[in-house]
Amino acid sequence: MIKIICIGKLKEYYLKEGINDYLNRINKYHKLELIELPDSNISNEKDLILKKINPKDYLITLDIEGKNISSVELANKLDKIFITNPNITFIIGGSEGLHQEIKNLSNYSLSFSKMTFPHGLFRLILLEQIYRSFKILNNESYHK
Repeated sequence: MIKIICIGKLKEYYLKEGINDYLNRINKYHKLELIELPDSNISNEKDLILKKINPKDYLITLDIEGKNISSVELANKLDKIFITNPNITFIIGGSEGLHQEIKNLSNYSLSFSKMTFPHGLFRLILLEQIYRSFKILNNESYHK
């Protein structure tokens, strides 16, 4: 199972629509759960995130200081993780980022760019990359 824990509720209809589209696409390949937690301060967010993670899950934190990889490398990474761990949890922090305690628990820190993205838009980008990963791993046309 893939779980995405993210801070803040989406307000924009177009983002909700895009996210729902990718959730439906991904669920044809793998079960995915999206968990939205309330936007607060970084310490409160840490406590909320800790309640939602399972110590057995492979944790991938999304962090501007994380490793920058290609779509193919992400697909291969997910494929390798699933060999030894059936559960992957992605964590997207709030406007203050992620608490250091959450970063310390992370098995892998991933960055999509040195740029800052709106959190809702980033959720959509992450979901698109997860979908792309499944298309790559199944040798299906989508990834160019």
